Amino acid sequence: MTARTDLRLLPGAAAAWCAGLVGTRASAPTAAAGAVVLAVALAGVLLVAVLTAAPVRRSAPRTGARDRTVPRPGTRLRAVAPGAALALAVAGAVLVSALVQRAAHDPPVLREAVVAGDRVDARARVLAEPQVLAGGAGMPPRVRVDVVVEQLTTGGRAVAVAVPAVVLAPAGAATGSVVTWSGTPRAAEPGERAALVLVAREPPEVVAAPGGLHAWAGEVRAAAARLGAGLPGDAGALLPAVTVGDTAAVPADLRDAMRLAGLAHVMAVSGAHFTIVGGLLVAAAAAAGGPAPVRAGVVAAGGALLVLVVQPQPSVVRAAAMGALGLVGVLLGRRAAGPAALACAVVLLLVVDPWLAGEPGAALSVAATAGLVLLGPPLVRRWSGVCGRGVATVLAAPVAAQLGCLPVVLALWPTLSTWAVPANVAVAPAVAPATVLGLAAVLLAPVWPAGAAALAAAAGAACWWIGAVARVVAQAPGAGLAWAPGATGALCALVAAAAGARLLLVGRRAAPPGAGGAGG
Repeated sequence: MTARTDLRLLPGAAAAWCAGLVGTRASAPTAAAGAVVLAVALAGVLLVAVLTAAPVRRSAPRTGARDRTVPRPGTRLRAVAPGAALALAVAGAVLVSALVQRAAHDPPVLREAVVAGDRVDARARVLAEPQVLAGGAGMPPRVRVDVVVEQLTTGGRAVAVAVPAVVLAPAGAATGSVVTWSGTPRAAEPGERAALVLVAREPPEVVAAPGGLHAWAGEVRAAAARLGAGLPGDAGALLPAVTVGDTAAVPADLRDAMRLAGLAHVMAVSGAHFTIVGGLLVAAAAAAGGPAPVRAGVVAAGGALLVLVVQPQPSVVRAAAMGALGLVGVLLGRRAAGPAALACAVVLLLVVDPWLAGEPGAALSVAATAGLVLLGPPLVRRWSGVCGRGVATVLAAPVAAQLGCLPVVLALWPTLSTWAVPANVAVAPAVAPATVLGLAAVLLAPVWPAGAAALAAAAGAACWWIGAVARVVAQAPGAGLAWAPGATGALCALVAAAAGARLLLVGRRAAPPGAGGAGG
């Protein structure tokens, strides 16, 4: 008999997600009021749990009759109290975290500079690879840079701060470097992670170049770009994207084709990369005879380096958190249950970074993972008897992931990718070779360029196949069907996904032994 899936932590994760949206997008007084309401509700639920009596065992009045359990009134409330208390507690923790971080991101000197509109000097640490923006004719290329401002100088006064910001400026900053910009500050949009936007007209002054692991990670990303530039067409464009998540070389038509075919996730580093890399590292450590703690340490170190190389994007952070929970399970000698691990990862991530609740990448990643852990195993069990476990696993993964992220995808982009599942099945054999060979090529490039070029060519062949499938599917009849936009479309998509999952999982149940044909 198959064990039932444990979903007890999912309401808490959903409550944490809603609290993250409220805490980062609502006004500070509204979010604070929500935290107070949650605290009062939690106190009420705990009071119910304490005061509600447990079932009392009473003897039946007639001799020879069986005893029965007579529950006191309110026992049902007592049964649901732990789940409700957990959901209220995690929602409150996320709300409080959002309020504390918002207060820290809004120091008085920042408010004064934004209100005055004076020119300021900001010393900042670059967090991620600058994104090139479209510029006008004859204008130098400009970039959007995510930074943490460490010192703000305005009116001749330098103040140490620690606030996230976005800088719009000419290129000249590398990930991990410390630079100084001079520009005009303005307030960020409500709900944005950044506390301010700094518009600078001049390139930055580099205070400290990237060093150590940041420099190494930059070299790896640069090697991926160089190897991709040496390959023709879609192969060269997709190699850096599939390998390290760098989509700068992907042309707009290929990007649109990948989205219409339901393959955009292939260009985003997420759980698949960590699974592939972690599996190889575990196999290597096991072959060397390393015990479980050593294998867990090797995987943790490899995962940390991968996060550094591909940069902490929402899907990467979520995948890293899931991997960390899995490592804890390995060290404790227990396998982490999929839904429980996902719910714990969501709660922990939102407590640390409530703004993830508003990130489309995080929402897509969590939704796809939820589909995999909830629908993947039952689909594999159901289809294994027809086509074998290996084929069933290949088929179940894209189906489960597509059903999981369908409501989120249609809420963000109201176009239904009707051929997404066949497209994902078609590219599945190419994703792992493209990832593994591409990573091996970029790591080998500094010491053996010829060998790296050969591995990149093999990875490029797999990338070419992915691009070819995307382009063919995007041109297929009905590849992109218009869907209702907004909340109505999202609700319809949720109902459609639930109905699709139900149709795939429901089946004829075998009659119990001895049931016979006689009715009772």
